[in-house]
Amino acid sequence: MEPDFLATVLLSSLSSASILLIATLGLAVVYGLMGVINLAHGEFLMVGAYSALTATQIGLPFLLAIPFAVFMTMLIGAVVELLIIRRLYGRIFDTMLATWGLGMVFNQTAVLLFGTVSPGIGMPQWNFRIGDFSLAVYPLTMIVVAALLLAFVYVLMTKTVYGMKARASIQEPQMAQAIGIDSARVNTLTFAIGCGLAGFAGAILLPIIPATPSMGLFFAVKGFLTVVVAGPVALTGTALTALGLGGGASVTASFMTSVIGDVFFFFVTALLLWLYPLGISSKWRRKL
Repeated sequence: MEPDFLATVLLSSLSSASILLIATLGLAVVYGLMGVINLAHGEFLMVGAYSALTATQIGLPFLLAIPFAVFMTMLIGAVVELLIIRRLYGRIFDTMLATWGLGMVFNQTAVLLFGTVSPGIGMPQWNFRIGDFSLAVYPLTMIVVAALLLAFVYVLMTKTVYGMKARASIQEPQMAQAIGIDSARVNTLTFAIGCGLAGFAGAILLPIIPATPSMGLFFAVKGFLTVVVAGPVALTGTALTALGLGGGASVTASFMTSVIGDVFFFFVTALLLWLYPLGISSKWRRKL
């Protein structure tokens, strides 16, 4: 087997794993810090994609359309937390049902506003050659984006005042209230940040994955399974799980077919959940 081909497969697989991580981080933050399973996560990703697409259509450069998409999804996320999620803390199945219904509302609203097919913005036509094989540069840049995004979220949650307040509000809510932390405001901001990360994913992936009302479904399923397999150590666990499951599925698809790659993903997911019902990080000490 040619070394050039192996290098191409490894880079492509790492890119696929990075894309899965980018799409999943927002869900990991909300689930890991708040214990909320946001089944509308994929639809927030879709909202981010449509926000960025609309911004570019009115003349905003793509690099500026990304923060616009993040702002819009954070704003919507804050409103959702205030009106819906806040009333359902501690009721995990009610939260899942509410966010599932919210996702359906977002999906049908997108169909009414944009139709079922939307024009894409096109991917930059830059290629990277390895021997006789060629890879598009933009998907490869997602490796760097995923690493920077993971580092940003880690620093935000562990090295800032907000991060300490967020963890205190979840781990010791009564103590946090006693020392003057406004847990309700912190929870609103945490949920908004999780939605903003989903919006960022939808926007940054727009050149690769065109905006459609159903685009979030693929990431919602795999993202949810990734976070569940990761377990209580949200960031580190999610990063390792996305790399293992996403990269492994991509390698399998490269040597066989995309269907076999998906079979690999779901089979290994089921196997890991059988071996580690509470997630692969359930016995780790750190909780982030």
